[in-house]
Amino acid sequence: MKKSVVAVSLAAAMALGSVPSTVFAEDGAKPYEGVTLNMWMSVSEYQDGTKAVMEKATEELGMEFQVEINPGGTEGDNIIKTRCASGDLPDITNYNSGSLLTALNPKEHFLDITDEEMTQKFDDTFLSCVSQDDRVYGAPFTTTQAGAVVYWKPDYEELGLEVPKTWDEFVSNCQALKDAGKTPVYLSGGDTWTTQVLFLGDNYNVLAKNPSFADDFTAGTAKFATDEGALASWDKYADLVDFYNADSTAAKYEDGLEAMATGQATHWFILTQVVPLMIAAHPEAEENIGVFAVPGDDAENAGLTVWEPNAWYINKDSANTEAALAFLDFWYQEENMDLYINTYGANGPSCIKGYTLPDSVAPAIREDMQAYFDEGKTAPALEFLTPVKGSTCEQITTSAALGQIDGATAAQMYDDDCKKSAVQQGLGWE
Repeated sequence: MKKSVVAVSLAAAMALGSVPSTVFAEDGAKPYEGVTLNMWMSVSEYQDGTKAVMEKATEELGMEFQVEINPGGTEGDNIIKTRCASGDLPDITNYNSGSLLTALNPKEHFLDITDEEMTQKFDDTFLSCVSQDDRVYGAPFTTTQAGAVVYWKPDYEELGLEVPKTWDEFVSNCQALKDAGKTPVYLSGGDTWTTQVLFLGDNYNVLAKNPSFADDFTAGTAKFATDEGALASWDKYADLVDFYNADSTAAKYEDGLEAMATGQATHWFILTQVVPLMIAAHPEAEENIGVFAVPGDDAENAGLTVWEPNAWYINKDSANTEAALAFLDFWYQEENMDLYINTYGANGPSCIKGYTLPDSVAPAIREDMQAYFDEGKTAPALEFLTPVKGSTCEQITTSAALGQIDGATAAQMYDDDCKKSAVQQGLGWE
């Protein structure tokens, strides 16, 4: 197998007196000088924030890094499975948390870090996505993000609207916005993947009504067409058809970034990765952009559906286990988390308990989203809880969003699509 390798020399000279003495061995050498950690990650993970922390680790701990680029997608998944099977894993792998990790049988390939001190810092939602048989194998790479509603605060202020806690309140707000001549909901139907976010971001509400839905769905005993809370996720699309932007069928993701950052629309169901992107293009919009969870039907239990970040996994057979653990410990020091976020940004709150996002992070994330985490009102997206996902989800959500099919039809279509996936995985669906 031909490997695409980016050899990265991150060694840097630093005067002894400028580094805390605790990181040096008795002879004055840095503790991991001469050690090279082999890393596997995608281009999107190997970016400026990651490089900044790695460079600092080289300066203070002495270790160097050789980074191998994961091509991503199905190709990347197949490569990591092959390398697990052949025993050819790098020292540290950056890979998905959740169901894709489970498919790798982590206890066979990755170091059990359950009893490491750093693991006590990870929040319970993240831990549920990197654990198997109550043992922990992964450590969070970066911040979370959510499938939520990004909204333009000035419209709410102008019309005296309050952030909705229920779906009925949300629809009522949309009607008031429409009556005022505004565009209540932005739909970027030209990029069909974006139409999934309303459905996928509603998982908190599905689980609030049926906490065992993910397990039952995996087993084939619960379906979207027959579970009341799950069906409601599909029914919501019909309530929005009259509230979209005029170019909803053609508008692209990039159009949504521009429209929402300049107040051309009030709401957008989208992943919160858009927040730093909008502010980067329009810094003046930072105080005008807010985030709230996809509303359900229980005002006392409004919560956020979270996409957990990729995780670091240490090869259990690595010759550099001690250095790998030292690097992860270094990664979770507060000043180094600040370095990463101040360099790269944040798409959501951190998975590290007690960590406060730096002031460089937008209020939409640092305040609006953080409140759900502080209250314990979060749940993982369904894809972190089950390996079953239909291959035509975005086509079905687009048809539902455009009013071409009703919720019941969409739910049944999705169940039928998921059955193909379940059968291929031998899950025994009937």
